[in-house]
Amino acid sequence: MNRFQQLVRWTYPRWVILMGIILAIGVMTFPIPQITDPQTRYITLDARQFEFAPHRIHINKGDRVIINFTASDVVHGFYLDGYGIQARVEPGVTKQIEFSAERTGKFRYRCSVSCGSLHPFMIGELVVGPNEPFWRAIALVIIGLFTLLTYRFLTKGTSYEYPTLGASPA
Repeated sequence: MNRFQQLVRWTYPRWVILMGIILAIGVMTFPIPQITDPQTRYITLDARQFEFAPHRIHINKGDRVIINFTASDVVHGFYLDGYGIQARVEPGVTKQIEFSAERTGKFRYRCSVSCGSLHPFMIGELVVGPNEPFWRAIALVIIGLFTLLTYRFLTKGTSYEYPTLGASPA
């Protein structure tokens, strides 16, 4: 076996790994369209000293959100960080707040009217998740397994003599 054949035999499995890495990078950078259509979410949010009910709201990116905001005991406010939405409601009155969830992440909503001694701790959380399933992660696992199995198949039962540059062929 000449030196070129040795070099090709030694590098061929490494090309499989390189192609797997390139394919994985391609999967990660390829934009995935929205899988589900945005929905209209109706949420009833009740403010009372010193909490919101529900404390955490989960929605998807692109959803249209309609919050029916009520106060049970005293005047309360609503301010949604990251969206700049603000409202004020008196006891027994329902205020409707509408917006479209265009950003993913966790956003705090808080009472914007001083309602008592524990007012600073009256905080809730809006969680806006991505509107796509975990197809990207599944594709990466499949690519990784395929690359690993191909590499193992190509290197099965072989022992390599690593060629060095400048060495004379035997």
